[in-house]
Amino acid sequence: MSDNQNKSSNLDGDLLALDRLRNMGRHMVEQIEHGEGPAFETVVRSKGNVIFDEEGGFLRLGEKRERRKFLNLSQSKSFMQTLAVAAKTKKFIEEDLHTSIRGLYYQLKFTLGEDLDENLFDEQSESNALIEDLEAALGVKREDLHLTTDRKGVLAGPIVIKDHFAGEDVFIDGRKQGRSGWAIPSDVDNDMEIVELDAKYVLVVEKDAMWQRLNEDRFWQKEKAILITPKGQSSRGVRRLIRKLADKGLPIYVFTDCDAWGWYIYWTIKTGSMNLAYLGRDFSVPEAKFVGVTMSDIEHYDFLKKLTIKAKDVDIKRAQDMINYPWIKKHAEWERELKMVLKTKKKLEQDALQGPRLTFVGEYLREKIGKGEFLP
Repeated sequence: MSDNQNKSSNLDGDLLALDRLRNMGRHMVEQIEHGEGPAFETVVRSKGNVIFDEEGGFLRLGEKRERRKFLNLSQSKSFMQTLAVAAKTKKFIEEDLHTSIRGLYYQLKFTLGEDLDENLFDEQSESNALIEDLEAALGVKREDLHLTTDRKGVLAGPIVIKDHFAGEDVFIDGRKQGRSGWAIPSDVDNDMEIVELDAKYVLVVEKDAMWQRLNEDRFWQKEKAILITPKGQSSRGVRRLIRKLADKGLPIYVFTDCDAWGWYIYWTIKTGSMNLAYLGRDFSVPEAKFVGVTMSDIEHYDFLKKLTIKAKDVDIKRAQDMINYPWIKKHAEWERELKMVLKTKKKLEQDALQGPRLTFVGEYLREKIGKGEFLP
């Protein structure tokens, strides 16, 4: 999203999206009235245009742009498909209705009509890619286009969120969600507001089972922390919520398995991912810190030496890839951790911290957070 787009409007996300969709349509009408073929410009979303913003600390798209034209044989079908997605999402916003990206696919699949032996979309992967094209071209999030995905992620802790849903305001108290916690939706921006926050920090826990262990121990209450699990790799909704909590001034600490996959989850939260680089800082938290589990913990806690697991070939390959990422390579601490994985060919699950006693996990986290023992 460009700086100009960020500054161009103070509208809510979905109203901003509606405004830009209308402007896109007007611009194409003007092109046609001037005898030109309709076209629109977007940022190139290829890996070759992904750069690491050293100053900001996150992945973003570079300056390469491309022009999509209707009067181009190789682009005409995707151009028409993109406009169909744009028209349909405009209708969703105007009707104040939401659907999933799967729902959008079915809304558009047979748009060409029953008498034509051809679908507008044959596979959902086609419409998914064009949704991302539209996000990049308009400088909005797909959630602003009233498109949702499955909920993935859970929260507990001292926070109250006002959710304006189906015509009424619902207040969600993160301290009163029981054993299940609050299921984080895919859109945490539109019609949703944090109205009360009494936490010292946010702890992101990779695994749901470990989140449940800490939730049962009331870790969030004892530590005045927001306890979140993305249940593995973070969804867009989880990453966006973490960003919003960081913007409130809360430190973000991440707790994952001691292997390259768990660490990759951390780095996706911290710097963003290549495939969502067009969303830049909105979906990254460069100020996040890693609390564990680390290979160095094996040296510090004797019982962990007996609880390591042999790393698989895919684990080694992922570690080799990560050690070459320039944004990771510049941190000597992380280079050391990854080299230890490659040398020992071992890994460690965060669940192993329950070895001495179930409540040891909380003791471990309190000690490391209290002493500020983090990796950057």
